[in-house]
Amino acid sequence: NTVMAAQMTNAHRRFLQVLMSNGITEGSEARKLHQHCCETDKVHYAHDKLDDFISTINSHLQPLFMQIRKGISEDDGRAHYAVVNLAETEVTKMASDYTEIELELFRKTMDLIILSENGFASSTDILNLADQLKTKKIKKKEAEQVLKVFVEDKWLSEKNGEYTLHTRCIIEMEQYILSNYQDVARKCNICHSLAIQSQVCESCGIGMHLPCVRKYFRAQTEPRCPKCNEFWSCDIP
Repeated sequence: NTVMAAQMTNAHRRFLQVLMSNGITEGSEARKLHQHCCETDKVHYAHDKLDDFISTINSHLQPLFMQIRKGISEDDGRAHYAVVNLAETEVTKMASDYTEIELELFRKTMDLIILSENGFASSTDILNLADQLKTKKIKKKEAEQVLKVFVEDKWLSEKNGEYTLHTRCIIEMEQYILSNYQDVARKCNICHSLAIQSQVCESCGIGMHLPCVRKYFRAQTEPRCPKCNEFWSCDIP
């Protein structure tokens, strides 16, 4: 590990450390961090070379089964970066941070979100799971606290009592979700990232993130599916 790290500049190392401690970093913040690390380390900084800078780090992380991955926020379409552990792409990677009860509630919440039509689960539905847990039944008050922690730790997002998967969770658990929810999990037809909150073509079944739908149909007078060319019947956000 030390040998691998030694081949990276201090700028690369500093960038990686901040990314790991953040859990997830928004695109504009990552660009600022890139500039700051290069200037601090007095190495050449090129504003349009963030992806190359990250590729260099990734080539050193490869033997450690880790990677910096880019994903988009399903909310506003903005880019985010997170460090992913490729050796443990499952919920098991969370096992060191949470109790068995908390993990079971998370898995069940994930089920509700992914199997829902719009990528959200209401707090009422999630809290109703509290007394059905196999590990140990818990009170709704306790379950509320657990959900709060998952939101703080950026595994879940909450809006008006509705929960969805946080961008961090989608980036880190993409493989886990795609292999465990094969029948329902789909990638966005436009950006090819996992789509939880999406619109689906009624004719051919492809899905698109809401920000991608917005962007794709912006210039079109009549929205037609990019795959089958049938009329896109969902309301354009």
